[in-house]
Amino acid sequence: MRADRYRFDGEKECHLGKLPTGAGEDGVEKEEIVRAFEKNQEKLDALQNVFYADKREGIIVVLQALDAAGKDSLIRKVATGLNPQGVHVACFKKPSEEELSHDYLWRINQALPARGEIAIFNRSYYEDVVTAKVHHLKDSYHMAERITRQSEDAFIEKRMKQVKNYESYLYENSYRVVKIFLHVSKQEQKKRFLERIDRKEKNWKFNADDLTDRKLFDTFMKVFEDTIDCTATKESPWYALPADDKWYTRYLLSEILIDVIEKTKPEYPELPKDQRERLQICREELTAENGGRGPKAKDRDRGSRAD
Repeated sequence: MRADRYRFDGEKECHLGKLPTGAGEDGVEKEEIVRAFEKNQEKLDALQNVFYADKREGIIVVLQALDAAGKDSLIRKVATGLNPQGVHVACFKKPSEEELSHDYLWRINQALPARGEIAIFNRSYYEDVVTAKVHHLKDSYHMAERITRQSEDAFIEKRMKQVKNYESYLYENSYRVVKIFLHVSKQEQKKRFLERIDRKEKNWKFNADDLTDRKLFDTFMKVFEDTIDCTATKESPWYALPADDKWYTRYLLSEILIDVIEKTKPEYPELPKDQRERLQICREELTAENGGRGPKAKDRDRGSRAD
């Protein structure tokens, strides 16, 4: 699949500066990709029905990005093709006072999906690695001295190890974690920020504090590279998807979702013999209604009277 170009599973290093942020380098046509995305949506719908019925595995899709990379619209467009009964979105913003009084995975555990369901994390526990590193948050945490007296590098290194172990724990408990980094260019981010300022209906999405992180754009890129390299595994891979062309990002994510669901090899559950026999009895009861005529015969009778 096309998304394989952007996959990192520990076999190679991530160099974001060498990866495209748009669709141009992949030589694709927008109309063709849009049609392919629509077909993928149909396939996802069918696959999710089986996955939901199977209930042997759960899927967690982690979305990480800088501001204005398109996380919200991506979730909205891709989730449209999924049954809302089997998918939920968790948005992890700045931790509350209560959340900060627990370990950083506490709020994550409460958002884990049941097996058979898909959870999409709009930001995640990776904020406690990347943002903590970029903004030097270690010393602001109210924790034991044995934690705070560590160097920042040692503190972040341990968190990356914890995250990697956590994802291994989830995999060993029948969950699959797929991590998406939306790779937006600095130029495109500027364009989207200006759009949020200039368009009244988008003003609410703009936060002046976003410009603070924009000044650290290159720092964020370097920390994301290091994080991807340290936490990418075959079981829980990263994908650094080009995010400047939203229509292409949506298609690539739909490819990834199809791939991960197919890897679970979902099947409709087979009922035990006694339940299958009960189904036959229920069928006979239903068929016996209306003088033994089945529903098709009844529909034909209605049609005749209408004529």
